[in-house]
Amino acid sequence: MELWRDPEWHEYIFTGGTSSVLDFPLMIEAADTDDGPFMRPLTDDEVRAWAPHGRPTYEEWDAALDSEQLDFPRRARGNCTVLYRDGRPAQVAYWGVTAD
Repeated sequence: MELWRDPEWHEYIFTGGTSSVLDFPLMIEAADTDDGPFMRPLTDDEVRAWAPHGRPTYEEWDAALDSEQLDFPRRARGNCTVLYRDGRPAQVAYWGVTAD
């Protein structure tokens, strides 16, 4: 947490970074359209576009990525969503594009 207060670390992350999920310093609101580097959860409508019941499983998420029903975000952005097993939250899925 200390690093996120360091201006030199900001310069490193925002101009090159680690080329991983570590490049996303914070999560923004699902409806926020700000440019990255941020992690953004999907809106309910975005989830229901590929999982109509609104409680996607890992298998549904994986199939949505493979079939391109679910897009990758633009450069320096990440998305995430809760995945369910037996109707209960079980995992968080993260996917995105690094800034490099």
